[in-house]
Amino acid sequence: MHSTDIAHAPTPQPVPGDRRRWFALAIVMTAAFMDLVDVTIVNIAVPSIQRDEGATFSQIQWITAGYALAFAAGLVTGGRLGDIHGRKRVFLVGIGGFTVASALCGLAVNPEMLVASRILQGAMAALMVPQVLSIVHATFPAHERGKVFGLFGAIVGLGAVSGPLLGALLTEGNLFGLEWRPIFLINLPVGVAALVLGSRFITESKAPRALKLDLPGVALVTLALLMLLYPLTRGRELGWPVWGYVSMAGALVVFAALVAYERAKGARDGSPLIELSLFRVKSFAAGIAVQTVFGVGLGIFFLVWTLYMQIGLGWSALRAGLTGVPFSVAVSVAAGVSVQQLVPRFGRKVLQAGALVMMAGVLIYLMEADRYGLGITSWQMALPLAVMGVGMGLVVAPLTDAVLSEVPREHAGSASGLINTVQQMGNALGLGLVSVVFFGVIDEKLAPAEVGPAFVNGFTHALGWVAAVLGAIFLLMFALPKRPAQHVEGDGAVHEAPAVGEKEPELVP
Repeated sequence: MHSTDIAHAPTPQPVPGDRRRWFALAIVMTAAFMDLVDVTIVNIAVPSIQRDEGATFSQIQWITAGYALAFAAGLVTGGRLGDIHGRKRVFLVGIGGFTVASALCGLAVNPEMLVASRILQGAMAALMVPQVLSIVHATFPAHERGKVFGLFGAIVGLGAVSGPLLGALLTEGNLFGLEWRPIFLINLPVGVAALVLGSRFITESKAPRALKLDLPGVALVTLALLMLLYPLTRGRELGWPVWGYVSMAGALVVFAALVAYERAKGARDGSPLIELSLFRVKSFAAGIAVQTVFGVGLGIFFLVWTLYMQIGLGWSALRAGLTGVPFSVAVSVAAGVSVQQLVPRFGRKVLQAGALVMMAGVLIYLMEADRYGLGITSWQMALPLAVMGVGMGLVVAPLTDAVLSEVPREHAGSASGLINTVQQMGNALGLGLVSVVFFGVIDEKLAPAEVGPAFVNGFTHALGWVAAVLGAIFLLMFALPKRPAQHVEGDGAVHEAPAVGEKEPELVP
């Protein structure tokens, strides 16, 4: 049977009594957890990598930004490949590749190999992650999905809490004398188990209609991002050459070419990489702007925060990891409360309050870091971090639903893919901006006694930028709907908004 025949086969419904679906859920949730942890676990180990491998600061940025860039560039394509070739098949390829890339990261002999392996890891995550929610949708009947998506939210919270702590324990533990390498090698047994069990328990599914892959669109997105991010990351180190400014200006031209190409492709065959009609929905366009800018703020903060604690203050990875616990716990608690209790009553005001609360936490942190300097303690950081965590939790959990609420149901999959993509793009841009807002105020050559004060100064400067970003997010949120709307379909019937990433997949028997 050809793929086109499969894509148009009759749709068997998920079987409620099939116990295999819970094994499938555990497997895809494990993959999602691996990706979440891998992002946070690396940040905490960055100073150890820099010290042990002699990596430059631009290489350190690329260890994190390279992953985010490859992930962002591949997310929409990964989702489309799953629609075309089968979500189970693409998921297994992704998790197998992610496991191999993790091994290459753990065995890297120099910073260049580590950066290349991280880019490969991000590309493989882009194949793996988009399939997770599609597989859940195909595997579970509608009445069970609320419980499943609740579990997914808990996994996200657990990943946020455990990533920094696990990274700190593995780095400090120096298992078998491998120093930071176990943060990557720990993925190997998990990945192999998920590969073996996934091939047995996950049910194959595809899109209800055949789609085409938009390779020129992928190439244009990747080229534009590289032209913007590479000079941003390397500019300071190279003395801000003229070609860097030309490249960044050229990125805007490539983005314009992408829009023109996607519009033409949509008119020609109806399968563009980016569904441009979505941007005519005011709340979606505003939400995409919020997600991008939010990603920039988070990209700047988390890398700078780690460098400040471990290099500036001279703290161990374990102390830095434990210091972040109030933040992670606050995010998890506030996220649960905002979705279940606050947003149904207060709507958009909850997200705006979250942006202001997070900005207040950043400003408190800025004042405390400036006041106490090198003498600051973990306890003194607990209050601003908890306030920031509450603010972030109020924003991140309900934001996707707010952005998707006015999007037609048939475009929900494409829209949720775009949301994830632009957040990762924003994250990569924020990591690139670290060279400007943090390293830009630190002298290239510092005596040992000057490192601490210079990093404290750089941290407070970066926090000022993060606070400004959160202020911009608060204003952008006025364009979001006051309350999450219901979906009106072509038949005139009103339907509930879809869960994040929800599509109408078709099971392949």
